[in-house]
Amino acid sequence: MTVTRLDQGQRHRPRMAFLKKIEALMMEMQNPGTGIKTQMQKVMVIDIPHAVAGNDILQWILQRLQVTQEEALHLGDLFVKYGYIYPLQEPKNLTLKTDGSLYRFQTPYFWPAQKWPADDTDYAIYLAKKNIKRKGVLEEYEKEHYNMLNQKINYKWDFVIMQAKEQYKAGKERKKVDRYALDCQERAYWLVNRTPPGMLDVLEYGLDRVTDPNENKKKNLAVYRREIMYYQQAIMKTRVKSSVSLGGLVKYSEQFLSNDPILSGCLPSNPWITDDPEFWDLNAKLVEIPTRMRVERWAFNFSELIRDPKGRQNFQLFLKKEFSGENLGFWEACEDLKYGDQSKVKEKAEEIYKLFLAPGARRWINIDGTTMGITVKGLKHPHRYVLDAAQTHIYMLMKK
Repeated sequence: MTVTRLDQGQRHRPRMAFLKKIEALMMEMQNPGTGIKTQMQKVMVIDIPHAVAGNDILQWILQRLQVTQEEALHLGDLFVKYGYIYPLQEPKNLTLKTDGSLYRFQTPYFWPAQKWPADDTDYAIYLAKKNIKRKGVLEEYEKEHYNMLNQKINYKWDFVIMQAKEQYKAGKERKKVDRYALDCQERAYWLVNRTPPGMLDVLEYGLDRVTDPNENKKKNLAVYRREIMYYQQAIMKTRVKSSVSLGGLVKYSEQFLSNDPILSGCLPSNPWITDDPEFWDLNAKLVEIPTRMRVERWAFNFSELIRDPKGRQNFQLFLKKEFSGENLGFWEACEDLKYGDQSKVKEKAEEIYKLFLAPGARRWINIDGTTMGITVKGLKHPHRYVLDAAQTHIYMLMKK
């Protein structure tokens, strides 16, 4: 019997309530009467208007919210990490320093709650403009993104370069003060929305995370009824007898005994106790002719077949004959997404969608409408396991 909890406290509740509170504080901070006093400050040789010191921000939070210094510092860090305040002296350091370090308030146009998509084209224009300005001197991760975007949107790269040159030319016509402030502002926006490797990505799960700071914690009669129903189902849940469980373990052990090279030995010789590596050669991942024992193991269950690279290769040939080779390709792409580099998750998820799921995709796969709805909704804020529902559906299709 499967127990389904009706309410696990994970109803879809956007994180907007939290961001709206931050924005309200930002408006108070910038109030001429009750907010932080801004003034002209010198950064290197440039006089920057409307700058504030990190210590002034901390003191304002302490007085306004009546919290401890540790809580005030944490909240100030969130202001910077979410891009509501950006540093002028160390643009890449998205933390609040409680000293004379200078900051400015980000324009509301770039606030996360505006939900402006951090589009690949806009990011490519930003990197191209920075590349022109610095004559090719970019950070290592920026070089990787620049080259990746060049390949990804090559069909409109001329447009990207043209826009970058125009923006760079327009920037040179501005005053030096405005140019410096805008550069810091734009850099802070992309540090938040395209986080470098090793930095905390506060928007990793998107703005629609399942939480609600304003949720009413009081329980009513309906909540207690749902809890009672859940616990009643849990009590009624059937347990497996120990004899049945042990019988299954014995059956599994007997089935895999002959395929265990330690317990049953292996031919032509055991490479763990001899210097003969022929066993490894015969059982290489993509050996031309697999051993009989290896092929027999594929018949144990579908999981054994699909986990073996050689078995997967032969299964792919079978699927091509059935005109469904894209199913295994999608499954492998999902595995690569789950166990690949975190910095490339969003890029890989978009590529998988365009290749397998988008209308008219080159290798379109057939999944039901409910699964497609869940997948498309999750891809708005992609993460490692965003394609799990679709991958499980395709796995079961291949298994059958």
